[in-house]
Amino acid sequence: MRVPQALRPAAPADPARPYAPAAPAPAPATVDAYEAAASAQAAADERVARLEALLGDPADPANPVGHDALLAADRRAVPSADGEALLDGFGMNREYVPTSLGGRFDSAETLLRLMRPVFRRDVALGAGYGMTSFMAANDVWMHGSRAQRDWLAGRMLAGSRAAIAQHETAHTNDLVRSQVRAAPAPSGGWTVTGSKPVVLNLHRADALVLFARTDDRPGSTAAHSALLLDPHTLPADRYRVTRRPPALGLRGCFFAGVELDACPVPDHALLGAAGTGVVTALRSFQVSRTLMASLSAAAVDTALRTAVLVDHSQGPGRAGRAPVDPQHTAATLTGAFTDLLMYDCLAVTTTRALHLLPAETSVYSSAVKALLPRILSGTMYDLTTVLGSEVYTREGTVGIFQKHVRDVPVVSLGHAGTVACQATIIPQLTALAGTSWFRTAEAPAELFRPGAPLPAFDSAGLALASGRDSLSATLAETAALSFGTSPAERTLHTLAGRLCAELAELRARVLALPPPDSGTAVGPAWFALTDRYVLVLAAAAVLGVWRHNRGGPDPFLADPSWAAAALHRLARRLGTPVPELPAECTARVHQEVLARFGDRRSFDLYNAPLAG
Repeated sequence: MRVPQALRPAAPADPARPYAPAAPAPAPATVDAYEAAASAQAAADERVARLEALLGDPADPANPVGHDALLAADRRAVPSADGEALLDGFGMNREYVPTSLGGRFDSAETLLRLMRPVFRRDVALGAGYGMTSFMAANDVWMHGSRAQRDWLAGRMLAGSRAAIAQHETAHTNDLVRSQVRAAPAPSGGWTVTGSKPVVLNLHRADALVLFARTDDRPGSTAAHSALLLDPHTLPADRYRVTRRPPALGLRGCFFAGVELDACPVPDHALLGAAGTGVVTALRSFQVSRTLMASLSAAAVDTALRTAVLVDHSQGPGRAGRAPVDPQHTAATLTGAFTDLLMYDCLAVTTTRALHLLPAETSVYSSAVKALLPRILSGTMYDLTTVLGSEVYTREGTVGIFQKHVRDVPVVSLGHAGTVACQATIIPQLTALAGTSWFRTAEAPAELFRPGAPLPAFDSAGLALASGRDSLSATLAETAALSFGTSPAERTLHTLAGRLCAELAELRARVLALPPPDSGTAVGPAWFALTDRYVLVLAAAAVLGVWRHNRGGPDPFLADPSWAAAALHRLARRLGTPVPELPAECTARVHQEVLARFGDRRSFDLYNAPLAG
């Protein structure tokens, strides 16, 4: 793998250079701005609750969007018609369109909270109904002309869908090795030739964002462009959609290929300036990676709920049976809940960073996406040991587990797999180690408060690389605090110190290596260091959420037990020596698993009430 030129720092960081203070913080929000944000948050809370109520009890066999109905659609490899009709009636398409264009999108976290109930039911419904449209539209909202934004907003508000063609399966999703070429036509506009083999919702899209190579010169740094197309205006003999057979995962999503043969497209189809396609994609990825990776936690939420259900002997064929190994089952459920909370800390803080620290989310969004298959897929696997042979159940409430097991790995690949995310982080590590770690001020407390009001999202603040990492600074600052004297607090303080030492060692190892160069392949040491850095960021997020929610509305988040358990598991993944975790920590976390299951509340940071 070579370092993308666009992500390389302007100059290698000099470890000996004195720390340069950051730019002044933005002025505090006015009272009017705060009241507007609080009002928007209250409206969002109402919509989230209303959608959950509309979705109803998933275990009810008569529910048209319950588990039975969703599994029946999955077996037929078709989208859930009832599910899509319910979301149409709710007006979900409006959630993907900015408020400035007549929609309701002003917060990435609100969209996350709205789509999690859908993803808890069916990942394919969530991805196929709307998140693909949002991923395509986000490129237009960020880089399109006013005419392009108005045109797409009008279509989406009317119920249309958009598709995005980025995948390069022949080149492991490396979009810069595009097999689609767009050349200027003699009479004006462009002539497009090539194919994209995997495009979701293409068969019913009224808008298509297509990435193509527009400059064939070797080494060109501006070789790619994005096009916004109306598929209905393309000549049928030059533009062809080919259906792909259903895959094992996301069977309810319609994947197709597109082939273009000297297909003419108008000049006004160009999205942004020619040659800005890679920049468009990399900035847009920060939003789409964050949201898709964060939404995947909802499927694991359901998987954990299903495992608790089976453990309570309520699954088919288990009535009255005791668990084979109660100790193992309790430990597995506790570990899965801990991992889910740990992952959600990084996911939610990254989502909020899109508003509060947009210049830094290039690293954070890649980190949360890279962590997804390592944590959540592993958690799903661990939970199969609780279900035993019932993991093969294909019907009813238990059957949804098997569907999520198939769907989540597909989302973890998506348009940007682990290597692509590592490739975003690696070229920034030298600058971060040299000028940010242990030097940058810590992240604001608001970053770590799920559901708290946020300023409106402004994509102009997103950067390809900033050289700053406020999240890791929270780890160092928190580790220096006094935690208390209980066994959980003492353990948490010890673990925080050891993970802070891990960051210091990581800094030394990064600075000992020659900075990555775009002309040579990156060695395996960089990938190993990136993996460790991602786990350190997760630890920082856990500490930030615990620290800044003490005295908050959720007493569980204020309890050090879950944070100590999360850091304990992270430290073990890093190979760091760890103290014994006090029994009170695991007991408190296991108690919370059972309490949330009994009270029908979500297992994520939001602890939200569920229907049924």
